[in-house]
Amino acid sequence: MNWQPELEELRRRERFAEEMGGPDKVDRQHNAGRLTIRERIDKLLDPGSFHEIGKIAGLAEYDADNELKKLTPSNFVFGRGKVEGRPVVVGGDDFTVRGGSADATIKEKHIMCEQMANELRLPLIRMVEGSGGGGSVKTIETTGRANVPGVKGWEWVVRNMGTVPRVALGLGSVAGLGAAHLAASHYSILVKEKAALFVAGPPVVERLGQKLTKNELGGYQIHTRNGAVDHAVDSEEEAFECARRFLSYLPSSVYELPARGPQTDDPNRREDWLLSAVPRDRRKVYRMRPIVEAVVDKGSFFEIGRAWGRSVITGLARIDGWPVAIMASDPFYYGGGWTADACQKVTRFVDLAQTFHLPVAYLADCPGFLIGLEAEQTATIRHGVRAMSAIWQTTVPWCAIIVRNSFGVAGAAHQNGGRYCFRYAWPSGWWGSLPLEGGIEAAYRAEIEAAEDPKAKLEEIEERLNKLRSPFRSAETFWIEEIVDPRNTRPLLVEFANHAAPLRETGPSLHAMRP
Repeated sequence: MNWQPELEELRRRERFAEEMGGPDKVDRQHNAGRLTIRERIDKLLDPGSFHEIGKIAGLAEYDADNELKKLTPSNFVFGRGKVEGRPVVVGGDDFTVRGGSADATIKEKHIMCEQMANELRLPLIRMVEGSGGGGSVKTIETTGRANVPGVKGWEWVVRNMGTVPRVALGLGSVAGLGAAHLAASHYSILVKEKAALFVAGPPVVERLGQKLTKNELGGYQIHTRNGAVDHAVDSEEEAFECARRFLSYLPSSVYELPARGPQTDDPNRREDWLLSAVPRDRRKVYRMRPIVEAVVDKGSFFEIGRAWGRSVITGLARIDGWPVAIMASDPFYYGGGWTADACQKVTRFVDLAQTFHLPVAYLADCPGFLIGLEAEQTATIRHGVRAMSAIWQTTVPWCAIIVRNSFGVAGAAHQNGGRYCFRYAWPSGWWGSLPLEGGIEAAYRAEIEAAEDPKAKLEEIEERLNKLRSPFRSAETFWIEEIVDPRNTRPLLVEFANHAAPLRETGPSLHAMRP
């Protein structure tokens, strides 16, 4: 007289769920080089930590005696688990059950997954494959009607973007609502060749006369370059490792502060080669990433969005163990000038730092906004104003290091000009309202045209102005607070990080990150 029969029935139903779409569909998933959702969860989470919710929810088949014959599980698996000992919420599509389509899912599971992460204040990792619970033309036949479009529960996605870290992994073909879930994240990944992202897939697009493969239409080379996805990796295991590492820099929610990591690097480390890192010839470029690596804790720089908005480098790092947000110019692309996509990248990254209380360190070499026809066609000024406004709206501690150029409106955006920021300049600093090149011709046109030798006159004026534009002249009038030895950059950033740590405040930001 106990409840053992019911427990046996529960276990039978759980076995149905564990079979997913059946052996043939599981084999098809493996033959395509992809893991099943349950394998993915096992590899992502700490061993034995997964607590599934709604495991036996699905479509049941009963015989004439009302006894269960078969249970096809819902194609969305979710629950709680741990990543490196830290509680998280994880949810993912089961492509073996009707390809992750809407008519094989239970929408309430998707909604509860988001709601649970929000109300328990836990990071959320979404593993997306298929339509992510989105539309399917078969739904018309299974329901007997066409639905009016709506995304029930999307409000939880929006809330989570301002509350908890939301990581999305594209692990197969992702379309429709699945694509929206991938884009609505603080950090997103596609697996190269195996995954692709599109509003609508190749069969639908072919009706428009565009016959394309999935990678031609929405592969990683497209979406890592347009900013829809942050990163691409070679394997699912690498995607899981990147997700774990990204979360290691962030708090579990905006109601906590990012935790200090191990202090394994000398805070007073000085790299002698930094003294010659920037060429004296201003026409020559140099590599910024080694400079970033030299001033943060060794091996801690985690770059985000490398292939998009390439004149600006963004990523997370640690300085004396403290998590920080790093921005840096890349003079190899447009000389470090801000293009329209670079401005969008800055806005998104600054919002991430503001949302999760990360101090910002910016190594700046910005000659201004991109100019010319391309700049005007892509509305660079509008995107630039938005990026500037995002910086001016920050309340997190900020440190700017002017490495070389700082010109014009974009150059002014190296800090929030409305509040105190730490700021230093290297001796290579070079700034002004606009570069002399082109500006002299405009400002001194009459004098140059009246000269017997216009070319010699131009060179004379340029030499005179260059002497006046020495960074030491700016320091004399306190337009720049400090000119520093580049080798002292790390110790100064360590001081900044330690000053910033007690200033960080918990809670939601008025300018939380939007997808």
